[in-house]
Amino acid sequence: MSNSENTTDDPDADAETDAAAPETETEAQTEPAEPAETDVDTVDAADAGAAEPVDAAGAGDADDPEEEEEETGPRFDENVMPDDEADLLIPVEDYLSAGVHIGTQQKTKDMERFIHRVRDDGLYVLDVSQTDGRIRTAANFLAGYDPEQVLVTSSRQYGRFPAEKFADAIGARARTGRFIPGTLTNPQYEGYIEPDVLVVTDPIGDAQAVKEAITVGIPVIAMCDSNNQVSNVDLVVPTNNKGRRALSVVYWLLANETLDRRGAEPTYALEDFEADI
Repeated sequence: MSNSENTTDDPDADAETDAAAPETETEAQTEPAEPAETDVDTVDAADAGAAEPVDAAGAGDADDPEEEEEETGPRFDENVMPDDEADLLIPVEDYLSAGVHIGTQQKTKDMERFIHRVRDDGLYVLDVSQTDGRIRTAANFLAGYDPEQVLVTSSRQYGRFPAEKFADAIGARARTGRFIPGTLTNPQYEGYIEPDVLVVTDPIGDAQAVKEAITVGIPVIAMCDSNNQVSNVDLVVPTNNKGRRALSVVYWLLANETLDRRGAEPTYALEDFEADI
């Protein structure tokens, strides 16, 4: 596993690696309405590794299967980070096949620094090298907490299973589905808990959890897409936070990296974090 990254105490720094100081961003754009739940893994067949169509003239010609496999194999648009030689936790192709880099057609001022480029179809492409680096930083941060004092939430359908698996893997607590108001702020509520740090799948869908975390003064780590605002987030992990496979990859890596920094042996495979469709 990779070495952890250093954090900074400068709240105005480009990277919010010190979760003690919430990020702030001036001139933040108005938060767009949350789109309907769709699996963004399938938004672009080429970027997600779909097969290239076979020439109709050659259809049914199986004389050279190796040549056919080469012609119809996965094709990736690998322009997803400034440094093609970046040392990543997993091969860049694995990030691409999961659609981790695929943002939305909206961007906020907050997320601009995590965007590598915009595609011809208007979708913003997230910088995969920053996603990779922030996973390491988040893991380094989480490893310093008592596992039971880490809370992970996901109101998004595709984030629920990997979030629960992440919690199970590192010994944290999970609250998926609708977040009950008062969970962090009302001691009279039966389900009241007092975590020391919160991990959310989407600051929009998990807005209630983020609001309560700010109220009680605990840091927030968030999976953020190109359309998210991060004024109430302490540590951003830029990623497609709407795709089933993308969330599985990010939560899987975050779990294994956190275990690695605790000195435990990461034994989980990506398949363990992928829910059945």
